[in-house]
Amino acid sequence: MANRRTLLTGAGALVAAPLIAKAAPPSAPAPARKPKRLKVGDTIGIVTPATPLDDDFDYQLADEAMRAMGLIPKHIVPVDRQFGYFSASDKERADELNAMFADPSVAAIFAIRGGWGCQRILPFLDWPMIRANPKLLMGFSDITALHLAIAAKAGFTTIHGPNANSAWGKASLDSFRALAFEGAKPLYRNPVATEDRLVQRKWRIETLRGGKAQGRLLGGNLAVLAAMVGTPWLPDFTGAILFLEEVDEAPYSVDRMLTQMGQAGILSKLAGVAFGQCTNCRATGEVAGFTLADILKQHLVPLGVPVFSGGFFGHIADQISLPYGIRAEMDADAGTLQLLEPAVA
Repeated sequence: MANRRTLLTGAGALVAAPLIAKAAPPSAPAPARKPKRLKVGDTIGIVTPATPLDDDFDYQLADEAMRAMGLIPKHIVPVDRQFGYFSASDKERADELNAMFADPSVAAIFAIRGGWGCQRILPFLDWPMIRANPKLLMGFSDITALHLAIAAKAGFTTIHGPNANSAWGKASLDSFRALAFEGAKPLYRNPVATEDRLVQRKWRIETLRGGKAQGRLLGGNLAVLAAMVGTPWLPDFTGAILFLEEVDEAPYSVDRMLTQMGQAGILSKLAGVAFGQCTNCRATGEVAGFTLADILKQHLVPLGVPVFSGGFFGHIADQISLPYGIRAEMDADAGTLQLLEPAVA
């Protein structure tokens, strides 16, 4: 959603043994195919695959942001068609996305926002057609379902980053431009906070288990990913660097989702984990107990791979953009991610 859920990191907690299911790793997945890079003047499709915006003015702001980037926004002709808390029926939302992938004039596709609903449209998508028309898909939160399904069924790179209606501050814009327009291989590190403190407190990285690892980037919103376990829409996580973010989830809920992923055999396949921001993730009332830091340590430290938390992505202003399926090196001691190849051709 524009409000989903996540975790951060912190203090002690002893490691409970059988949280992680061990699995024999299969052969390494094939490298991701790369869509064409964007250039000024390109037409980009704007889709609403989940929850609609509340106000027509917000759609105008999204269009203006795209034009300010030098891109030309294109919409399917709207039919005032809101369906409950979705922008339209499942089939109509899928048809909108199919049309943008099939349209040769559309160079890339931006989700207007997240919310809930992307997982519901996956069976209605034309996967052979999408596979034949690789295009950058941009968005985060509930858009995680589309990113993961494309990685599994179409095998090309998409980008976890701001939605079309996000604020698009300088850091977000620079990060997206480097990936999508320039074909750069950026080194991602958190900004240095300018607050008046003797020791930096804001945007701190916490190393949960040190070391370096290489693997292809996969992940997104934790709640969306966990909900897709057991479906045919998840890619192979063997040797991947998993990046995760969340919003509005208490520690017990994060615990439940990571338990599910561990017992499904996903966590044991990973080369490393980069946890981003868990916005508004606090314990409440009678379910207080373990902190988010405790939960992360219990589930992720026993994996024996590098892990850090506090990365600059998630439900925050000016988040960075991360490409799915692209090989990267993580340094958990430094809290960095270095792309090893461009995300675009």
